Amino acid sequence: MDVSHILDGLNDAQRNAVTAPVDRHGLILAGAGSGKTRVLVHRIAYLVEVENISPYRILAVTFTNKAASEMRQRAEQLLERIGAGWWMGTFHGIAHRILRQHASAANLPEGFQILDSEDQLRTIRRLLKILELDESRWPPRQIQSYINSKKDEGLRPHALGQGSDPFQRKMIDIYHHYEDHCQRAGVIDFAEILLRAHELWLNQPDILAEYQQRFSHILVDEFQDTNRIQYAWLRVLAGHQAKLFVVGDDDQSIYGWRGARIENIQQFPRDYSESLTVRLEQNYRSTGNILRAANAIIQNNVERLGKELWTSAGEGVPLDLYAAFNEVDEARFVVSRIQQKVAEGHQRQEFAVLYRSNAQSRVLEEALLQAGVPYRVYGGMRFFERAEIKDALAYLRLIKNRDDDGALERVINTPTRGIGEKTLNTIRQQARAQQYSLWQAIAAVLETNQLTTRAAGALSAFMHLINQMDEEARSLTLGASVALVLESSTLFDFYKHQRGEKAQSKLENLEELVAAAEQFGTEISEEELPLDPLTEFLSHAALEAGEAQSDDWEDAVQLMTLHSAKGLEFPFVFLCGLEEGLFPHAMSAEDPLRLAEERRLCYVGITRAMQQLTLSHAESRRIYGKEVFSRPSRFIRELPTECIQEIRAQAKMSRPVYRSSQEAIVVDKQQEYSLGQGVFHQKFGEGVILNYEGEGARARIQVQFKSAGSKWLIAEYANLQAI
Repeated sequence: MDVSHILDGLNDAQRNAVTAPVDRHGLILAGAGSGKTRVLVHRIAYLVEVENISPYRILAVTFTNKAASEMRQRAEQLLERIGAGWWMGTFHGIAHRILRQHASAANLPEGFQILDSEDQLRTIRRLLKILELDESRWPPRQIQSYINSKKDEGLRPHALGQGSDPFQRKMIDIYHHYEDHCQRAGVIDFAEILLRAHELWLNQPDILAEYQQRFSHILVDEFQDTNRIQYAWLRVLAGHQAKLFVVGDDDQSIYGWRGARIENIQQFPRDYSESLTVRLEQNYRSTGNILRAANAIIQNNVERLGKELWTSAGEGVPLDLYAAFNEVDEARFVVSRIQQKVAEGHQRQEFAVLYRSNAQSRVLEEALLQAGVPYRVYGGMRFFERAEIKDALAYLRLIKNRDDDGALERVINTPTRGIGEKTLNTIRQQARAQQYSLWQAIAAVLETNQLTTRAAGALSAFMHLINQMDEEARSLTLGASVALVLESSTLFDFYKHQRGEKAQSKLENLEELVAAAEQFGTEISEEELPLDPLTEFLSHAALEAGEAQSDDWEDAVQLMTLHSAKGLEFPFVFLCGLEEGLFPHAMSAEDPLRLAEERRLCYVGITRAMQQLTLSHAESRRIYGKEVFSRPSRFIRELPTECIQEIRAQAKMSRPVYRSSQEAIVVDKQQEYSLGQGVFHQKFGEGVILNYEGEGARARIQVQFKSAGSKWLIAEYANLQAI
């Protein structure tokens, strides 16, 4: 069999990764733009065509449905076969599939539903009312974050002990009540999917053995973004037989704030000491100057696994550095540069404007609007996150599961049907007293005549509506069932009778939901449909809503945060707001671990650029209503001078905007230091100079000490001794 097409077009490092021994674990350190998806796809083809491993014994795990779909399509093209029955999907999608097939063993009802982020928040708010806790003291979003973070760490309430203070004790107590409620209602949240699947492995050895025997090779994309429970899930599944082939880049680990652990990829060679490490360092995206800048930035981080990007595509143009007077000047400069390039024939969608904080977008948006330049803030609200769609889905969820309290509360009075807060409170009290779901509580309240005739009539009509829709939908297709619910619930009529573009847009979205259901019903295969189509469609909607980015492109300038930019590339990139306190963020500047992640974030931003990168900072910036004067970011000072060209404003600047890392800090004739220099302090011991402000004896010097952390010292009194 001729398998040359599997290796054709690969560089030496990619070929080494693809043909790595099948009896060893593999860690592929894939730098930005080095072709990691290509390696993953060709590795799958190599395992199937060369090593004669059945596709059904290969599990490929990604972080987004889009990435999983792309991997499947490219593998099908390379192997020239349809990948029906292949296990390729996101962590949550794969775990959800397993839970569906073993719901009873996982202590879940067969038709369990998934709460997306907003549904989970509504559940927490309802729980706080039941517990009579003030939301101002116990913010629902904080509780949501607490619960999800504990689940990402694999921690149930009972594993958290009693708590070290009253606040912790109350949070643990709320977590307990939340778990009890979800179990009674037969619902699970997004974070629960992985935790429950991991516990299924641990609690059901026969089921674990079944999957360990099935999967001989497990491939993982974006491994640097895994959290504790994801890595634990992978390790248990791999056991002692399956081989892990993980692809990632420790230099692009930027999601520590949401649970990703860079320690996972750093620890992998120690956890699997016989593993093979391959570095993909040839970049196919950016010019030499852009890569030189990225390498210079990231090399200042310690505890890296180590690699250096390079390209054969030439040096390209230098990086532009613009020192603006303020944020308005910065925005005007960015827009004028874009207009100039568009006039030369470039499309607007070739330009991305990146920033550290969402608050920075306002001035940029205003400048684009004033100039008449179309733009889009990337990462806008997705289809399944829109309010009218979530209303419709809640009706569908309630049809499938009457005990879904979150769905019931969302639609019981949407559209308005005369069921007010007072009636709802009566139902909640009944549910709490009897440990009922809200649906069961409604029946009990009606039976005991606790309500006025009008309120009781409205509730009876609501229950009849849900039961009738359920009965009629059973004989219909998925698309027809969704259409029935929209008509019977009067959601269609509700928006038809409203005026304005927003109402029309919502109506069109509901019509699109019917189309989406019809299409979903024809696309899903029998093998992937262990339950009925409606249950699968609801799960699909919840999983889609869990992904935050949109791919609805148009010919417009793209505005986005640096975090949103990961995984994307653009010919022209503007990286704005490179100032101390903004980027790196003030909350991270004196914490070595958080500063390292800020530096990785800068590295990610730089490597989004393909042809030209423009950096900018402002001498002053209005933040939260106050004008703040800032020094240029340390990241600017870490860049090589030979790949930077400064663009001066038309007026004299108040101070130099660019300094090399070797610039002298002159205190007096006897004292002179430089950035990055090692020093010794009588009290704090050895350290390294990170930054400074001012000049002469009154200059403030920032030193990162080995044992005492980061300190700002007055040069005149510090008596630092050069090492």
